[in-house]
Order: sequence, then C-alpha cells, then structure tokens
Amino acid sequence: MKSTILLAFFLLLSTGIHAQSITGKWKTIDDESGKARSIVEVFEKDGKVYGKIIQLFREPGEDPDPVCEECTDHRQGKKVIGLEIISDMKAKGDEFIGGEILDPENGKIYKCKLWLEEGKLKVRGYLYFLYRTQTWLPYSD
Repeated sequence: MKSTILLAFFLLLSTGIHAQSITGKWKTIDDESGKARSIVEVFEKDGKVYGKIIQLFREPGEDPDPVCEECTDHRQGKKVIGLEIISDMKAKGDEFIGGEILDPENGKIYKCKLWLEEGKLKVRGYLYFLYRTQTWLPYSD
C-alpha cells in the first residue's frame, strides 16, 4: 500500500516537473486548407505572454512579406513578419487569459485564451459569446 502511494506521488511530481511551456515556436495551420501558414514565436515579457509572427509560408504569387493593410490600430501598415499578434496574456492555472489576438488577414482583434493539450497549443479567439479554436503545432528549426 505504501509503495502504491509513493509511486503515485512520484508520478504526480514528475508530471509537474515535465510540464511543457507555451513559450517557443509554433506552426499555425489554415482552418480551410489545412496548410501551414506561419510560425509564431510565443515569449514571456514582464510576467505576460506575447506572440509575434517570425515566418510566413506563402503560395507562389503571394507577397512574401506583406503589410497589415486591414489593421486599424498601431499595427496598420506594418510588415506582418515581426508583427506582435498575441498580447498581454496572463497565466491562470493551466491557461493564459486576459489578452488579445490579432488576425492580420482581416485586421480583427479578439479576446484570447491559450492552453496546451497533448503537446499542442490551443488558441481560442472570442468575439462576444462566439469563438473559434485553432491548434498550433510545435515547431523547431
């Protein structure tokens, strides 16, 4: 009995130690085509989490480094590569909430929630009570 309790304790401890962080590089996938669209680097700054586009996967004939023409805030007219699209996310348990995410294709800004599920980053954008969730995949160079 004691060995079972001890084993359970060590399993719980090792799960917490090896928990994956959301910081790092993530490959975004287009909802409609299923193709990779970009690489987003998620990073921590001043206790909050942010994300910026560091690479785009473009089709032949598409601008390889477009500007955010649809943006209506300080990002309008800025290059999409290097653009901060996730901002001000705060940890709450296993999730990150309270910030925003920008869709540079349409310039819309949504409330956001991030969490890990089976090693993948779940990214949910909210507009009132409606939401859409994307799954981003880990990326390594």
